[in-house]
Amino acid sequence: MKQRVSALLREKFGREVVLEKPRDRSFGHFATPIAFSMAKELRESPMKIAEELAASFDASDIFSNVASIKGYLNFHLSENFLNEYASWALENPSEFAKQDKKEKILLEFVSANPTGPLHIGHARGAVYGDTLYRLAKHLGYDITAEYYVNDAGNQIDLLGLSIQLYGRENILKESVEYPESYYRGDYLAPLARDAMKVFGNEIFHDESRQKELALWAKDGVMELIKNDLADANIFFDTFVYESTLYDDWDRVMAKMGEGIYKKDDKVFIASSQKDDDADRVVVREDGRPTYLAGDIVYHNQKFERGYDHYINIWGADHHGYIARVKAAVEFLGYDSSKLEVQLSQMVSLLKDGEPYKMSKRAGNVILMSDIVEEIGADALRFIFASKRSDTALEFDLSEFKKQDSSNPIFYIQYAHARIKTIISKSNFSEDEIMSASLKDLDEAADILMFDALLLPEIIDDAFSSRQVQKLPEYLKALAASLHKFYYDCRIIGTENEAKLLKLLMLVGLSLRTGLSLMGIKAKDYMTKEED
Repeated sequence: MKQRVSALLREKFGREVVLEKPRDRSFGHFATPIAFSMAKELRESPMKIAEELAASFDASDIFSNVASIKGYLNFHLSENFLNEYASWALENPSEFAKQDKKEKILLEFVSANPTGPLHIGHARGAVYGDTLYRLAKHLGYDITAEYYVNDAGNQIDLLGLSIQLYGRENILKESVEYPESYYRGDYLAPLARDAMKVFGNEIFHDESRQKELALWAKDGVMELIKNDLADANIFFDTFVYESTLYDDWDRVMAKMGEGIYKKDDKVFIASSQKDDDADRVVVREDGRPTYLAGDIVYHNQKFERGYDHYINIWGADHHGYIARVKAAVEFLGYDSSKLEVQLSQMVSLLKDGEPYKMSKRAGNVILMSDIVEEIGADALRFIFASKRSDTALEFDLSEFKKQDSSNPIFYIQYAHARIKTIISKSNFSEDEIMSASLKDLDEAADILMFDALLLPEIIDDAFSSRQVQKLPEYLKALAASLHKFYYDCRIIGTENEAKLLKLLMLVGLSLRTGLSLMGIKAKDYMTKEED
């Protein structure tokens, strides 16, 4: 709706027009402050300009009324337009709210080290990234979801050591002295058992083979990570392994030109020239590349693949890392404005009002798989998408296990199931319902129809602003409107039964589509503890 109105006004006025939704629906479906922006150039009052603009609209299939209210130009959409749009949406459910965006985007997210299972911090970035991905696909973007596997560096060496220590203590029953830094958790058990089958007992004692053991084990850890993601309905198009990139190191460093230099047997990137706080080491004295070195080669590879835009979702602790990566992109000869970094804050968990206790089997973190097992993937996805990713999130698991209206995901699912139940009680066939007109609705029904038809602009706004929480907020509000309408309005057995059922079908379509874009399947049947 908004796109259609915007296009018409853009053509009429020859400029972009800002559209707003009046808080008082009696003022219309949309309003624009265009008269205020024209007042200075025309040297007229906004009220006079708005009155003249309103009078310039002829009879239209889209608008039933265009009025000037306190300098704003207000538009009432026509019944014909709303009826035709609603009917089209119901007849073409797979096309509802879709667009045909042309931009080609590479979206990188999660990218957790392949040294252990995902924890809830990873889960938040995973849900945020996958929801962005789904929104973009629905809008027609050519988008690729990519996972960057950091399978080089000290963290991989530590994986080999951790498996050796676990095997010696738990399989060989030896006394082991643990260093300050090592990985722990039950996930090491199958890795150690399989390592013994593949390499023999000696693999647990030979320090020279730690790297070999780690590189073998990280594939098993990656399978664990992929399974955790799949359990939350999250999948990737491509995986890029850091270990495969260093063959291109010399070429990429040469491409950096004067962006790198050597000092004190170290190689630095001159990132301070590009708004970073200081120059950064990319190669240590002993010749080992730093974490940043891998990212430089990786981002060069990204840009050489020729996308229009690049989005990285990183943990909030990577905030200071943005400037140095953008500096590298500039030194490589690319436009760093094409690289966008979104940050994902950590999560605090409660259970019945008390801090959630970490699982002994998980080591020192709360595992994503534990939370999925406790409240389900739908609730986890909804929670992590329901607040801006760059703000702290605290929630109580017990609230999302309740089967009543206090649980927002249950509340939305129940709205969809309620619609299905009401329709099943009708004697009208689906064809009879679909052929009904949505004209001459009362005010409450008209508002509900308009709200259901707002989904396309919600999707567009949620993606373009990168604020995916706008989608669950919309779904909660639409579910609340549906439940209120159900209590206030008798449907079955009335003379308007068919058209009201069609209205409910439209609401159901918006709920179902919105949930799908959150990676959640709408439910047709549910039980409820209280109404």
